[in-house]
Amino acid sequence: MAEIKEIGKFHIFSAAYLRSAVGRSQYVSDGRPEIAFLGRSNVGKSSLINSLCGQRRLALVSREPGKTRTINYFSIQSRRQDEAGEEERQDWYLVDLPGYGFAKTAQQSRDAWSDFIAEYVEGSPALSLLCLLIDLRHPGLPIDKKAYEWLRGLKRPLQVIGTKADKLGSGERAKNLKEVARLFPAERPPLAYSSQDNRGRDELLRIIEQYVCG
Repeated sequence: MAEIKEIGKFHIFSAAYLRSAVGRSQYVSDGRPEIAFLGRSNVGKSSLINSLCGQRRLALVSREPGKTRTINYFSIQSRRQDEAGEEERQDWYLVDLPGYGFAKTAQQSRDAWSDFIAEYVEGSPALSLLCLLIDLRHPGLPIDKKAYEWLRGLKRPLQVIGTKADKLGSGERAKNLKEVARLFPAERPPLAYSSQDNRGRDELLRIIEQYVCG
């Protein structure tokens, strides 16, 4: 288990798979904050989780869209220094939700997985922040708009993240991020993220810090 040493600022120093859930009875329920990640199949969610936690194979990356069909919990430990220079540690969960809209599954099964995701998002009392991942190369896909409209109706704290930012030039990246901001307004502006070069990682950690440190 690799440790990323970033003394002073908030950072993750330990991340490990905890369990998978297929129903409410299997949810983790110890009250620790939960930061959940949701997005269209093949949006780069597993790669982002690995990048964020500083590990290559924490969340398994598959070439087959829709491979993740369970709610996966990862136990996270983070730390930072307070204003007096004292170390503070935090224990929380990163929650990897199934990708929505995977194409190689029958409509009835897709609907069942949508209900599965909804049950967690609507019913988990420890869900502190929901991160909605949008492929920055394709802003405004109908399936992403539908997911966004539903999530906004739930009044959950929401952070929109544009993935695969490294696959765009700087001009197109800025243009598409502006379009994402227009189409998916939330509490904060969207951020561009690249799992290849960790672009956006520090910014996302600063946002998560607000929800796990109180």
